Amino acid sequence: MKKLIICTIALIAASANAGTIEMKVYGLVCGFCAQGIEKTLRKNPATSDVIVSLEHKLVAIATRDGADISDAELTKALTDSGYDVKGITRTQRSLTEIRAGLGQAAK
Repeated sequence: MKKLIICTIALIAASANAGTIEMKVYGLVCGFCAQGIEKTLRKNPATSDVIVSLEHKLVAIATRDGADISDAELTKALTDSGYDVKGITRTQRSLTEIRAGLGQAAK
């Protein structure tokens, strides 16, 4: 029982480090834009998963446990690709929750 409690606490602590970065991005006009952003952001080793919503001008990134991507690095990657980053927010919402809110099917 003691091992189970210790393992549970370790899993909770590890998942607390994982997070989601949500960005408002302007200049997204087509599926090709979404694919390009997704490909660019997936190159970062801290990235676990990416969502791009053209309709909501939203780019969301799930980071790997214990990893982070700086706002400056994200802004540079997107502005270098021709997009305008209007805001970056770090949340604990999962990409599953974000997809549900956007009406997207889970991947």
